[in-house]
Amino acid sequence: MNSDIKPEGINLNISDKCCVGETGCEFDGTLRNVKSEPIFVQKVYDAILVNLQAISTVTDQVFTPKLRPNSRIIRVLEVRCRKFFNPSNIFDPRNLTVKPETTLSGGQFVKDSKGKDIEVVGPDGVKTEKIVFANTEECDKKKKGTPIFGTQTLKVTGNVIVEIDVVVLSSNNRRRTVTLTSNVPVATPQNPIVLTNFFELCVPSVFNSAFFPRFAEFCNITCETRLATNSITRDIRVCPETGRVKVDLIIALCVSCEKKIIVPVQLCVLSTGFPELSPVISPICTTFPQLFPDQIDEASTGKPAKPRPRPCLSLEADEDLVDEYDED
Repeated sequence: MNSDIKPEGINLNISDKCCVGETGCEFDGTLRNVKSEPIFVQKVYDAILVNLQAISTVTDQVFTPKLRPNSRIIRVLEVRCRKFFNPSNIFDPRNLTVKPETTLSGGQFVKDSKGKDIEVVGPDGVKTEKIVFANTEECDKKKKGTPIFGTQTLKVTGNVIVEIDVVVLSSNNRRRTVTLTSNVPVATPQNPIVLTNFFELCVPSVFNSAFFPRFAEFCNITCETRLATNSITRDIRVCPETGRVKVDLIIALCVSCEKKIIVPVQLCVLSTGFPELSPVISPICTTFPQLFPDQIDEASTGKPAKPRPRPCLSLEADEDLVDEYDED
């Protein structure tokens, strides 16, 4: 077999470092192609956004690479900060993470027999939502929601990556630009940074629905940093013999958290059809199976759907069952 054969449609000459996504959704502007589709989704009943911040000071943080002996840093061009994440180990304690812990007043999280909160699958595909119960009877009479109050504690742990672009003057008076990098520990699991906030959310009726409302919260964290006193001579020290660089920093941790009350609902949405992606063509196979079934409702087939039979219990046809109950 010729190993030089490449599938058609694949461009192996990749020159751009970035990319764009392909959704498979196209609309030609014709309203005749628009039709209604039922979907089972999660509706946001109430939501609140909270922004929190914390400051961490770092002294004598070692940066790499080492400079040449007798070099001096004469200018700082830029200081950057980003969170550290190890894709090979999601439980790496150095990963910068935010762990929220929430308690409710005026309501409670539904628990199992062992006292553990019941968690259900959220829109991200993992169990990130908790079922909420509150006595909504009083506000149900007014056709309004019932307020619940919460206290949230955020524990921040992990490291950040700090990069500093500097201009270095060597011993022979030559200038060059160097990027100094360091993996800076911000907080450990044993000594986390703790942030606290309070919130209020509105809960719909727990009696007039087949589902209890759910509580969802998610957070994201970024960092900003600068020299501790914004002075090169005070905050950056270079060993003249070894070229080792130590820096004093102030790191600001910026946290955004959103809390939502979610209820499952069914919606009718206007759709232009199912997405169709352009496949990568193989030189061997000529046909491929479809991934999703065809729609077979009345609007798609043009034929009215037959009524679905409902099973029922016939006492005449099931005499043995009648006799059994009579004997009891």
